[in-house]
Amino acid sequence: MTKLRVGLLFGGRSGEHEVSIKSARAIAKALSAEENASKYEILPFYIQKDGRWLAGEAPQKVLESGSPLLESAESTSVGNLTSNAQTQTLSKWQSPSQVAQVDLWFPILHGPNGEDGTIQGLLTLMQVPFVGSGVLGSAMGMDKIAMKMAFEQAGLAQVKYKAITRAQVWSNPCVFPKLCDEIEAALGYPAFVKPANLGSSVGIAKVRSRQELEAALDNAASYDRRLVVEAGVVAREIECAVLGNDQPQASVIGEITYDSDFYDYETKYTEGRADLLIPAPIPDAIARQIQDMALQAFAAVDAAGLARVDFFYVETTQEVFINEINTLPGFTATSMYPQLWAHSGVPFPELVDRLIQLALERHSPS
Repeated sequence: MTKLRVGLLFGGRSGEHEVSIKSARAIAKALSAEENASKYEILPFYIQKDGRWLAGEAPQKVLESGSPLLESAESTSVGNLTSNAQTQTLSKWQSPSQVAQVDLWFPILHGPNGEDGTIQGLLTLMQVPFVGSGVLGSAMGMDKIAMKMAFEQAGLAQVKYKAITRAQVWSNPCVFPKLCDEIEAALGYPAFVKPANLGSSVGIAKVRSRQELEAALDNAASYDRRLVVEAGVVAREIECAVLGNDQPQASVIGEITYDSDFYDYETKYTEGRADLLIPAPIPDAIARQIQDMALQAFAAVDAAGLARVDFFYVETTQEVFINEINTLPGFTATSMYPQLWAHSGVPFPELVDRLIQLALERHSPS
């Protein structure tokens, strides 16, 4: 039996570089598990923080160590897409290399330049199947403003929000106070200020006063030119995993509990800082509602393969608000997505296998 050569693509030019490495290690382990070892051959590709793609020994060393690469002497460069010498870069990509050996790509790049449609566009041009959403689904799932507009069109309940731009925040001193007045009038406090295009809670702040709002807007504007401010609600944080293409399935429901003020980057990726309750202790009717909303959200952004959908559940009123969809969720030891499927009867190795089969199905000519 000929093994399918899987290009495991990880690292990347984003603040979630280290998280990507952790996810890739877990996926590589699953692909090497007894039930998958005879089917798949792993070809690791590591994207350094400067954008250089590496194959050969270097990516394997990163997977083994779990740490970003500092030295790349014993590696094969397969191109630098950030180079100004475009002709030279293209000639590298057209030459026979490890890239040409890949039968299917498994991108596990988190954040900008990874799950925002950019890498998906490149893989689409390669005409090689890849795991996950395409350009549209990835871009919609990354941009919180576009995502919210899609959810609104689908009739999914959301908390109140206001979309703003960096230009509004960094405008003249006479305009900025008026913007803050509008935000306070529309949303009140507490509120959450978020960059529209960053994942893993990077750049997000909870604000309770005018002073905190002004500082948070300025900080978020340093990360992105598009921002969103959301009204805060007292709610439980619920998550549901989705798996499939045109006929997706929803997992059991999970809940995140934590002691910090909100689910920030450190809490999300530090073991012991948050507890995952699976299944979530919520009424069956609410669980079914969340599963249905997760599938609607998946379709609304044209996602494919996989996604994790996050919700707010207001226990006092029994209201459910959709928060966001993540079309390339983490696969680390603390990640909710693989744990939700494990509790739904799909262990990690089988989950990875199914994702690959879904990618082949989606990219088949028929």
